[in-house]
Amino acid sequence: MGTKEILSAIKKLPVSDRMLIVEKTLKNIREAAIKKSMEEAAEALLEDYKSDKELTVFTSIDFESFYEAR
Repeated sequence: MGTKEILSAIKKLPVSDRMLIVEKTLKNIREAAIKKSMEEAAEALLEDYKSDKELTVFTSIDFESFYEAR
């Protein structure tokens, strides 16, 4: 199904369904953009984390229980 067919089908739906489609589509676009940006940032820092042990010094305690002092 092409873009024109999709838009034509959407026009036939009730307004509430059309709004739901718009909301879900925008949410999907935002999530994809955030994921892409996070992947790019992680990729950009990968070499730093591989070569600078100070950046990963606390990973040795990642699985220890953490209790917040109050």
